[in-house]
Amino acid sequence: MHNHRLFVAYKPPFISSNKYLSHLKKRYNIKKGGFSGTLDPFAKGVLIVAFGKYTKLFRFLKKSPKVYEATLWLGAKSKTLDIERVKKIENVLPIKKDRVKDALNSIVGQISYYPPIFSAKKIDGIRAYMFAKKEKDINLKKITSYIYNIELINYTHPFITFRAEVSEGTYIRSLGDLIAKRLGTIGVLSSLERIKEGEFFYKNQKSLNPIKYLATKENYTFLTKDEIKKGRKIFLKDMKIKDDGIYHIVFDDFFSIIEIKNGNIKYLLNNIWINKYDKNES
Repeated sequence: MHNHRLFVAYKPPFISSNKYLSHLKKRYNIKKGGFSGTLDPFAKGVLIVAFGKYTKLFRFLKKSPKVYEATLWLGAKSKTLDIERVKKIENVLPIKKDRVKDALNSIVGQISYYPPIFSAKKIDGIRAYMFAKKEKDINLKKITSYIYNIELINYTHPFITFRAEVSEGTYIRSLGDLIAKRLGTIGVLSSLERIKEGEFFYKNQKSLNPIKYLATKENYTFLTKDEIKKGRKIFLKDMKIKDDGIYHIVFDDFFSIIEIKNGNIKYLLNNIWINKYDKNES
């Protein structure tokens, strides 16, 4: 029996992504599993999950842009930039709706900012939150993200709910902090939901055809199915498309991913089995 599977789970709030993955592995009686794009414990929403050999596919999938819905609580203060460690709540006067919209629009485009100190960013090989929990000084470097679109969903003082379409690796908690600062105050996220990751959205954990979600281009080879399955060396003359790039080659029951670079070809993944149900999925 093949245990390779790709699907979208919906992580509930107040559980870590790792702990929720453990729950899924027990539910499906699977030993090897992984996920792409960690969600904060307090956050909920889309989590791309893979079992078996499909765990090797994450870097080849269409996972961007990402779409989030978040609620910013003006006047609240927390080092985590969310509701998990709120230390102070200040009274903030109501703000005109147009000014709120202007603050949101001001972060559209490419922005540079500091990630939260309570984050999985590594400092000398150690996660930043490990230092933050011990209240040690942290020197995080600025990161760059692209905000494709941001819109106001609702403003009921002191809560601002917005939807943001962003590049991979964007910290929505930091966006909330930026918005609050541009409104001349402080704030934390009181809720955060990931709606989509590129082509992925929640489908009741329906098994997905991985071929449909690859960011690689399809290529074709003049070699036989058995030659590819056995990992025979591929030369440029064996390929229909000879330009540099990363490609997938699909056969009846398996696919491979190759890279063409400077006239040379190497396998990045080979002989990845295609679930028959997934392959025929509409």
